[in-house]
Amino acid sequence: MAPTVTTPISESSDISDFVVTKGNGVKGLSEMGPKTLPRQYIQPLEERINVNNIMTLESIPIIDMSNWDEPKVSESICDAAEKWGFFQVINNGVPIEVLENVKDATHRFFNLPAQEKRKFSKENSPSNNVRFGTSFRPEAENSLEWKDYLSLFYVSEDEATALWPRVQVKRLNLAKFSFTQQIHDA
Repeated sequence: MAPTVTTPISESSDISDFVVTKGNGVKGLSEMGPKTLPRQYIQPLEERINVNNIMTLESIPIIDMSNWDEPKVSESICDAAEKWGFFQVINNGVPIEVLENVKDATHRFFNLPAQEKRKFSKENSPSNNVRFGTSFRPEAENSLEWKDYLSLFYVSEDEATALWPRVQVKRLNLAKFSFTQQIHDA
């Protein structure tokens, strides 16, 4: 459901307040149906991607984790992260049901009212391990990022269950899968 605002948001400080401080995020802003992209989200020319520097490959790097302890796997991860910034992992042993549960829980989190999501912002989160936000440092960035994120850093299933926002934990069902791996330095 789109957030309701009695007056149009036009000032830079109003947008930051609505998106960041009040916890509506970019999702809340986009649900209001703006006709143009607010200027805070437009990157300066010098920070934009130069189309001449785009690598022309058929796909993003795909890393097969079926033999995760082989040195070539960690080398591939480092190479992909360095050159691309992201990669796709296949054959990681994570059951599709677990991935679907995580996606479902994430969608449900982002559909919560802003005041609920705001409880997990950098300033309000009960733990440094759980964060909801939009840009990583909105007060210091030249342009805001057109994204919302929820991060959860944990080392055990018990910790994840304890830290995941309460409204989600019953549906996440992490108990069905435990996955521990070490990727050796190349």
